Amino acid sequence: MNHGNGSDWEALRRAMVEEQIRKRGIRSPRVLEALARVPRHLFVPEDLIEHAYEDRALGIGERQTISQPYMVAAMTDYLELQGAERVLEIGAGSGYQAAVLAELAREVVTIEKNGSLAESARARLAALGYHNIRVEIGDGTLGWPESAPFDAILVAAAAPSIPPPLVAQLAEGGRLVIPVGQNDQQMLMRIRKLGNEISEEKLFPCQFVPLRGAYGWPDLRE
Repeated sequence: MNHGNGSDWEALRRAMVEEQIRKRGIRSPRVLEALARVPRHLFVPEDLIEHAYEDRALGIGERQTISQPYMVAAMTDYLELQGAERVLEIGAGSGYQAAVLAELAREVVTIEKNGSLAESARARLAALGYHNIRVEIGDGTLGWPESAPFDAILVAAAAPSIPPPLVAQLAEGGRLVIPVGQNDQQMLMRIRKLGNEISEEKLFPCQFVPLRGAYGWPDLRE
């Protein structure tokens, strides 16, 4: 494939949106347009670039992945972003999900535990002109209190249970989308905060890499 030909990438991206996302029921024009705009091939390792628009997750090093396009679209769709929100993402990875969120919200704070992944995501997003994303290094299960509250929170890794700090940092009317469950399979959940009420909604089964941190799974390498 010709990496220098922008129209090839755009055609692949349009096909990805039509075949993998719209046909599976994602109807939001804003979400579909965001997925059609963000150059996913610039967020995957060079040796996997020809697979960038395929219907699967891809490894990005450090035992982390860039999620399947449909999963990125679905999780984004469930956040119901209108454009004025401040969004927190847990697990920056390559920065792809943050870029999609930044197309749809006013401000994105994304937290990555792995320093080298965070640095490369920060550089990549800056090079692509995303000025409304801040990449921070830290334990995402603790959220990011100094920028709270958040209108929407997206967790791109699997938690054993819902981390209390994330619920605490939701704004009134805020939505948290997070995979919860065991290591081999989880349930994607949406949490809403309305007044003093917290509602939980089961969305669909999924499979993510483990969330590491105080309210995540223990990292056996540490």
